Amino acid sequence: MPALTIDVHLRPADLDRALREDVLTGLAARPRTLPPKWFYDHAGSVLFEQITRLPEYYPTRREREILDRHAPDITTFGADTLIELGSGSSEKTRVLLDTMGGDRSGLRYVPFDVSEAFLRDAAGSLAADHPEVAVHAVVGDFEHHLGLLPTGGRRLVAFLGGTLGNLDPLARRQFLSDLRSGLEPGDGLLLGTDLVKDPRRLVRAYDDAAGVTAAFNRNVLEVINRELHADFPVDRFAHRALWDPDAEWIEMRLRAEESCTVHITDLDLTIDIDAHEEIRTEISAKFRRKALTAELAAAGFELDHWWTDQAGDFALSLSRVT
Repeated sequence: MPALTIDVHLRPADLDRALREDVLTGLAARPRTLPPKWFYDHAGSVLFEQITRLPEYYPTRREREILDRHAPDITTFGADTLIELGSGSSEKTRVLLDTMGGDRSGLRYVPFDVSEAFLRDAAGSLAADHPEVAVHAVVGDFEHHLGLLPTGGRRLVAFLGGTLGNLDPLARRQFLSDLRSGLEPGDGLLLGTDLVKDPRRLVRAYDDAAGVTAAFNRNVLEVINRELHADFPVDRFAHRALWDPDAEWIEMRLRAEESCTVHITDLDLTIDIDAHEEIRTEISAKFRRKALTAELAAAGFELDHWWTDQAGDFALSLSRVT
């Protein structure tokens, strides 16, 4: 029987409470905001999978290219515990596991994600395919539960997909500091980051011709309507993707095409949204090697390796805890 352990630190009631807090705080702010983690209900996850296959959206393909080419180099780090934050289907981790070869009986894999049902399926499937690997799944939110990651052994934390870019600089510093505080000298961080490039390409990647990203963006309003019994007129919000040259990030926004009054029953909240008013739903920061190296060093990580795809669009970095 495959070795499978699951720790649950995040229950449906916790997610409901977090959604209420985020919606109440974000929609009361000026400008209004919503965090991107609420995109990913079942419909949003399906839409995102479609996005990753769009011709305009290069990050997933570029990161996979780097993994396919450099997985042997990554595995020479010598970790016996591989932790993946935001593991999803664990597809990328399979690339690393399949590269290791030899005796993997002492290896432990720790997928970490917010969805218990999805994580149980993905962890169970991987454990069945790799019965020699001990799978220790953790249901949690990396904003709150990094201190509950399994300890022991030499650990390599993988944070892939460019997700670090969804955090603003202050939140990035907090995340990296929290992560470092739970690790030991010699542990490592494998980080996927999208790189600064032609803004026209970046905007196209977040505003595809087929309109899939627009549907994905508006889906956050569908989530609020369903989960909090709200009445956002979803079709009357237009998707926008903008490049901020000073912050060097893409912003995704929803713009009200006409004024509307929205009732959020479960929050006992009514908000008036003006015509052309926008709700920011995501930032996606793009990075330069020098600046990212400095951010990592400030948190206690020393950059060991830096790999990019052949086009230089995306980077995987391997850093060591100092």
